[in-house]
Amino acid sequence: MTSLRWGLLSTARINRALIPAIRAGARSELVAVASREADRAAEYARQWDIPQAFGSYESMLADPSINAIYVSLPNHLHVEWTIKAARAGKHVLCEKPMALDPSDVDRVAEVAKTAGVVVSEAFMYRHHAQTHQILTLLDEGAVGELRLVRGCFSFLLTRDDDVRLKPEWGGGSLWDVGCYPVSYARLVMGAEPVAVCGLSERGPTGIDLAFCGALQFPGGRLATFDCGFRAAFRTFMEFVGTEASLEAPNPFKPGPHEHLRLVRDGMATTIDVQGAALYSGEVEDLEYAALDGRAPVVSLADTRGNVAVLAALYQSAARV
Repeated sequence: MTSLRWGLLSTARINRALIPAIRAGARSELVAVASREADRAAEYARQWDIPQAFGSYESMLADPSINAIYVSLPNHLHVEWTIKAARAGKHVLCEKPMALDPSDVDRVAEVAKTAGVVVSEAFMYRHHAQTHQILTLLDEGAVGELRLVRGCFSFLLTRDDDVRLKPEWGGGSLWDVGCYPVSYARLVMGAEPVAVCGLSERGPTGIDLAFCGALQFPGGRLATFDCGFRAAFRTFMEFVGTEASLEAPNPFKPGPHEHLRLVRDGMATTIDVQGAALYSGEVEDLEYAALDGRAPVVSLADTRGNVAVLAALYQSAARV
């Protein structure tokens, strides 16, 4: 195998971000899209100039010419179709969150190992130059000893029929956007939290419209975050150490030109960061992992850790 021939499993809106990234991939080709409705698949293929259209997910997975699948279905279907794709011998890039229970990630990992395929969760920020720069600065001691991480991700959700409001579909702000600051905190701390605490505002359907959480890491280090569908658009990460703090105003969806802010003794220094197109990194990462045998940036162990923390936060909030 010298290249990845991609199929899109669903016609979800997020595909619009992946289509240019796949087409820009040095060893990737977008060849197919599948929908549960043949007419919808055909229209989508015409709209996006995709060579093949399949009227069922199963028929696309049965095509031996396709060797990579992007799963962009609603949250509750991620595990089912990631496993089916892996069993069909396809490499998989699955939208976050890959699962709603850590035991389901274990199932995915077992199937992927047996099938000899790569499965990776699509946390696009993990591949961007800004994230690499933040990790380098923290490793080099730019803030001293890291003691606190703060983050937020919110936006105003106004569509009453949005899938993110359906509990049976894995809806909720923590699963949708809170997963980002939680993932970031775990990444920079280099460890799993030893304790978590969560509070939520529940909506009419039962999902969390807003969520606040706290995590305690080994050594007494802390992280706090908020997320939600009920507040203005906000994204932010701050990394506070014994000597300085580092701020990332646009941490989760960084563009090609970003800046960080290092604050020491009340004096701020701006650090410019140049990066590639946001979603290209996860496509390139799957190319390296599937074609060259390199470990993916977002491992299934990492995915399991994040899902476990999110589930524990939900459990904490349910007790209040």
